[in-house]
Amino acid sequence: MSTLPGGTWKLGDLSVTRFGYGAMRLAGPGVMGPPADRDGALAVLRAAVDLGITHIDTSDAYGPRVTNELIRAALHPYPDGLLVATKVGATRDERGGWPTARRPEDLRRQVHDNLRALGLDALGLVNLRLGDAEGPKPGSVAEAFETLAGLQREGLIRQLGVSNATAEQIAEARSIAPIVCVQNMYNLAHRHDDELIDRLALDGIAYVPFFPLGGSTPVQPSALAWLLRRSPNILLIPGTSSIAHLRENVAAAGLAA
Repeated sequence: MSTLPGGTWKLGDLSVTRFGYGAMRLAGPGVMGPPADRDGALAVLRAAVDLGITHIDTSDAYGPRVTNELIRAALHPYPDGLLVATKVGATRDERGGWPTARRPEDLRRQVHDNLRALGLDALGLVNLRLGDAEGPKPGSVAEAFETLAGLQREGLIRQLGVSNATAEQIAEARSIAPIVCVQNMYNLAHRHDDELIDRLALDGIAYVPFFPLGGSTPVQPSALAWLLRRSPNILLIPGTSSIAHLRENVAAAGLAA
């Protein structure tokens, strides 16, 4: 059993620590370009694994390609039991925007880009990123999710999830193939997914909140601890480029009520 706050959660066929690590902040400003301190970024990733974290969240769009290459440089060959979860469905433009890329050919290319950058034969978990920078948007996910389900049948993806999704899109995705997690924005200040979290917990599906701190540093300790207590299916992926801050986050998440 993990000694990290929150213990573990069965994410499909793999048990992962509920306290994970989000690699987005390892890229440069605006999630574009390399970090100012590459050696420091590699050290943070190794420290996360040394702490016992077994769930790292990334995307080949971060940088682009920066965080995946850092993860490979720091951790490959990957320790047994480590899940590197990634996202597809968006790319980057020259201005740092996040244009959607969900056509079948886009998704296939992104899956292969992630495989190549991470040095893997199969991706442990792929989340389909929906909506846009402003949040979830209504619309069918059938074509995109069927493409990922096909890649899963080919053996290139082990498990599937959705990100930035509406309840209707989650239901549609589940009608196509099983999902193991939903990754949406949720924190103390933005609790619009309360009912969804509870429904997913009953079905054994994880909920992974991004922006878990809501940008408010003074409430950071209670915010992380509150999320872990909120529901057993909530998995945390706070990000940082500092080993000291990583350790502070772990300590904060372990605070008693």
